Amino acid sequence: MSHTTTAGNPVLRVAPAAPAAAAAHFRASLAFHADVSDVAAALAADGDPGFVLVDSRSTESWDQGHIPGAVHLPTTLIPGQAGQHLDKSVPVVTYCWGPGCNGATRAALALAELGYQVKEMLGGFEYWVREGFAYETWQGPERQDADALTAPVGDCGC
Repeated sequence: MSHTTTAGNPVLRVAPAAPAAAAAHFRASLAFHADVSDVAAALAADGDPGFVLVDSRSTESWDQGHIPGAVHLPTTLIPGQAGQHLDKSVPVVTYCWGPGCNGATRAALALAELGYQVKEMLGGFEYWVREGFAYETWQGPERQDADALTAPVGDCGC
């Protein structure tokens, strides 16, 4: 079997982690994150999804568009108001604008520091809309066509 030199290969310049270390890393990643499609599927299923979805953005952003059923709890209000809106026995999933924003990460940190079990929704509101899921604005329900680059036709197989 031929082995290619890795010296000039930017991907393999640093060798991949050992399989056991990689498994631990990716298992941990899944403990901290959920993706938009999985959140949408859980919310669409009959009954309780098993978590509360928290939109951590400002009121202006919430009015511009938010996921139906989400609890509006801006990050700055979490320390003083989380107990009024959330039950510590129910996991929380946070979201903010999108992958270029770490607001959901800050909200997840604030909630974890208060003793909540929490995951962050990767892609945020941007990818919710781009994948064609319904959302609400101050004017009522809306939905945009799915972006073919972010929402494959049919099952993506992942």
